[in-house]
Amino acid sequence: MHPTNLATFLEISRTVVSMCSAGILLFLVALWAGKNDVAQARGLNKVVALSSLCFAVPLGVFGALHLAAAQGLMAMVPSYMPWPLFWTYFFGFALLAASLSIATKIQVRWSGLLWGIAMFSFVAMMDIPGALASPRDRFGWTLALREMLFGGGGWILAGNALRAEGHGHGGSKLITVGRVLIGIAAIFYGVEHFLHPANVPGVPLEKLMPAWIPGHGLISYLTGAILVVAGTGILLNKKTRMAATYLGTWIVLLVVFIYGPILIAALADPSTDVKVEGINYFFDTLLFAGAILALASAPPRTD
Repeated sequence: MHPTNLATFLEISRTVVSMCSAGILLFLVALWAGKNDVAQARGLNKVVALSSLCFAVPLGVFGALHLAAAQGLMAMVPSYMPWPLFWTYFFGFALLAASLSIATKIQVRWSGLLWGIAMFSFVAMMDIPGALASPRDRFGWTLALREMLFGGGGWILAGNALRAEGHGHGGSKLITVGRVLIGIAAIFYGVEHFLHPANVPGVPLEKLMPAWIPGHGLISYLTGAILVVAGTGILLNKKTRMAATYLGTWIVLLVVFIYGPILIAALADPSTDVKVEGINYFFDTLLFAGAILALASAPPRTD
């Protein structure tokens, strides 16, 4: 390949390569750290044992995105904050640190807590003002709830760690906040699936289900029903572990069988933007699953 063409290829693909490399590395680290838990679990508890992996890997991918595409992402920093490029890099490194902490299960009480605080700060500074500016735009509320449930998932992980360290009262409070946020988001997303079945399942964002994926309506309506039923149980704290286990497992299946092919098709596209979009959708939904599975591991097994 001509040196100029090679340089152009590497420049265009730097973000994609960084995100994929971080994802593969964090997957291997989290799988190694959690191999004993997975081996000892039975049935669907094996999926629950993957909660740290499902949560940590997306954080690493998004951290790599912030470092590789900082110039473009710094425009998202609110205008009243100084040094937008600094904060973009800072958050990228913070994401990588949190992902390693959660993947290795070291100091999760702090990484989960701080991740949640960061997400709730973003909701207050960007998502809620954006949603209120266009209250009829359903995607604004979808994004706000997504960031809140991501933050709630981090607090559930921190709460689980605090419980393991003997701080049950503080841990239970964090888990309760995360449980309520996940329940509300799941119900809202479930209703959205019935109202807009053409969109991709899980977190109902703008992207439409590709025409080459069969059974669009069945997948959307089934996902909507599972989200509403499980979300209601989670919100009311009725059979929470069972509801979170089944819902989290279903979202993992969507990641593998719906977003997996979408990711492969995106990576085959020559456009870097399309590649990044496919990666983002895949790992966004995996993080959704990770938050729910973290909740499934929180309540007592006697539930």
